[in-house]
Amino acid sequence: MQRLACFLVTLSTLALLQGCMSARTLESRELPTQIAAGEAVVILAKPQIEGASAEDDFMDCVGRGLASGTSPISVVDNDQFVDQLFPWFEPGTAPTRPEAVTQLLARPGVSEKVAATGVRYLVWLDGGTRRTDGGGSLACGAAPGAAGCIGFGWWEKESDYEATIWDLQMARSAGSVETNVTGTSAIVGAVVPVPFIARVQGTACKRLSDQLRSFFRGSDG
Repeated sequence: MQRLACFLVTLSTLALLQGCMSARTLESRELPTQIAAGEAVVILAKPQIEGASAEDDFMDCVGRGLASGTSPISVVDNDQFVDQLFPWFEPGTAPTRPEAVTQLLARPGVSEKVAATGVRYLVWLDGGTRRTDGGGSLACGAAPGAAGCIGFGWWEKESDYEATIWDLQMARSAGSVETNVTGTSAIVGAVVPVPFIARVQGTACKRLSDQLRSFFRGSDG
């Protein structure tokens, strides 16, 4: 009976926690961006003077999201693009403004290399996922014939990313898409530890890729 009561308390706690995730997405458009057949997108980590840039795994996730679904967008592998345009899109030499693309394309052979990749839009991705808060206490122990945990631990994470879109053909900024997701994860110890994980980064990836797809299709998200 006591174990059943603990189990019911655990389920009730998890039911309440399922509402502990919030998300928002913002879009700013400067140019029409109806991507055409044969045109592609590349996603690169925004060059950083200090600190870390967007994670490779997250960029890959957004790329997969854009390239899948009912209206996929052609996405060029970022490493392949950087290698083909070496050294112009390396972190230390990449243009920092869309207007600088005009000067870059004027260099001998660069415009031909860009055209060969099929890339029309360059997405600079910036941001990250971090732990913002946490607390509680969870104790586990073992004895002859029995083992278990008791207590409650929680932590909050935030995924905050911004995608800046450049039109390489027009050498102008086309706009930006931002997403912010916060969520609370927890472990409830009632004999057997029961985790509830808020997938903030996965949710941020899904929302950002969906919004970027709408952006490149020229429609409202």
